[in-house]
Amino acid sequence: MTSLAVIKTGGKQYLVKRGDILKVEKLDAKIGDKIEFKDVFLFFNSEKTGVKIGQSVLKAVVEAEIIAQERGKKVKIVKYKPKVRYHKKQGHRQLYTKVKILKIMAV
Repeated sequence: MTSLAVIKTGGKQYLVKRGDILKVEKLDAKIGDKIEFKDVFLFFNSEKTGVKIGQSVLKAVVEAEIIAQERGKKVKIVKYKPKVRYHKKQGHRQLYTKVKILKIMAV
């Protein structure tokens, strides 16, 4: 049985299936916590219901478990203006949450 869903988290949309491991923007939860994504835009079930596409959000739930809280690669920001002796160097590391998809259910 193949179930697929398109979920929204952190302002981005992800196509997920059971067992997938995603790197999403930081979620406020601890490692091992189970969370639910309720913003589901598309639900596909090959056996029972076929495809459901929501106008805005479907009545479906994607259950996931938090595997890790990580930081991404360092991005260097350099600002420079010639002839003015202005230069500024800065770094940034984005915070991420690694999530494993456990269940995809239509309500």
